[in-house]
Amino acid sequence: MPSMILPNVVKEEVPDDVTGRPEQNENKNTSKSRSDHLALSREERRRRRRSTAKYRTAHATRERIRVEAFNVAFGDLRTLLPTLPPDKKLSKIEILRLAICYISYLNHVLDMQ
Repeated sequence: MPSMILPNVVKEEVPDDVTGRPEQNENKNTSKSRSDHLALSREERRRRRRSTAKYRTAHATRERIRVEAFNVAFGDLRTLLPTLPPDKKLSKIEILRLAICYISYLNHVLDMQ
């Protein structure tokens, strides 16, 4: 029996969205795609929007700025607290606990006067 040479058929894979369903090709049926978009719940639309690279990049940038501001605030608080030695490295929880104790001490000093 002669072997048949079949042409290579390449199926174009459509990436799945966050919900696991294949994305709709808007060129084929735009009205259906729009109605599907309207049928999505608010949470599904949010998941789709958050899964884009642009959103993730923007979110990472905002988070980096937030963490830097947080660390600067801890650094500023750290400079106001007396410790021995003065340059001792403290964790964030140690800074907070020391600040609580120091504020309590200052309140006690004010009450004594």
